[in-house]
Amino acid sequence: MLEIKNLKKKFGSRQILNGVNLTVEDGQILAIVGPSGAGKTTLLRCITGLEEADSGEFLIDGQPFDPRGTAASDAVMGVVFQDYNLFPHLTVLENITLAPQMVLKEGQKSADKRGEDLLGQLGLANKGGLYPYQLSGGQKQRVAIARALAMNPKILCYDEPTSALDPHLRDEVANLLLKLKGQGMTQLVVTHDMEFAEKIADKLLKVTALDQQQQAKAGE
Repeated sequence: MLEIKNLKKKFGSRQILNGVNLTVEDGQILAIVGPSGAGKTTLLRCITGLEEADSGEFLIDGQPFDPRGTAASDAVMGVVFQDYNLFPHLTVLENITLAPQMVLKEGQKSADKRGEDLLGQLGLANKGGLYPYQLSGGQKQRVAIARALAMNPKILCYDEPTSALDPHLRDEVANLLLKLKGQGMTQLVVTHDMEFAEKIADKLLKVTALDQQQQAKAGE
């Protein structure tokens, strides 16, 4: 279970996050929704350690953790970026296996086997030898998810996973997230797409720039 208590973040004189509280049970999907500029991505970046919060508590299963830590937190949060951030000079399989080998010190044979298994699970079998430019947007999205899963995170986070996809591919991403949920993966999703959020989420966190106390509420 992930808990965040009284999270605050300010840029200069502008208060972006002012006392955010949320709880996500294991295996749930939390969708963080709100208008552009409201602080959704800032919240996600604080949770994943890409941005330093001014104050607040972060707990996993009741135990404090530091999102900006190194080795200990690498297995806590996985991130799928909006623009995928795939390395163009590496093959699909190399993109997936690079971090496990460098960060987790996993052997190449084991990393390759895990990477190939993930590609198969995500409908990308036999794509491991291709380069990112040879893939569609939807395929790049799946490679980015496979790369994050290869680090064995407890929680998988997405920044606007459907922003560059057409409606058909949006539904495919929704089904993929629900499939991962069925496998027990806890997920946080930043999105401006309310219809998508309502389709996938167990909870919605509506973020607005003027909120004084923002709470995650159970979805319908």
